[in-house]
Amino acid sequence: MTGKTVLYGLVAGAAGVAAMTLAEKLEQLFTKRPNSYVPAHTLERLLQLPHKPDEERLGLNWTMHWGQGIVLGAVRALMAERGIRGPVGSFLFLNLRLLNDQTLENATGVGALPWTWPRDEQAIDLVHKGIYAFTTGLLTDRFITGPDETPTPRKGWTVGEKA
Repeated sequence: MTGKTVLYGLVAGAAGVAAMTLAEKLEQLFTKRPNSYVPAHTLERLLQLPHKPDEERLGLNWTMHWGQGIVLGAVRALMAERGIRGPVGSFLFLNLRLLNDQTLENATGVGALPWTWPRDEQAIDLVHKGIYAFTTGLLTDRFITGPDETPTPRKGWTVGEKA
């Protein structure tokens, strides 16, 4: 993985977060859903900072919100470079993004397990993270050249066996 790949991944991650944030703000206009400060309180716990109310954590909120997405963009760039590309690569990356969020939020005691959330919140989170993952993936796949060779399909484990 080269420095150029990392840089492209960081840029694609930033664009993915921008697309996700725009979608969140548009959705909030319709649903009247308030801003979430879970990112701020997660980072607050990770850095062992004293607890402060939401209105005093906007900077920390944006740092975690944007920071996670930008940094994870480098992972998606590595995926693209190694041939994990296209919609399938972005779908796998979506799961990595969800895993990252849930691991940090629940390990710090800030979050709740997603299956305990109301269904509308689950759907909203999946849509927003999907926008992030597929935007980031689209850009990394365009910026970064994949492997020279086309992967050879492997034979199934039952091929050539007699029943």
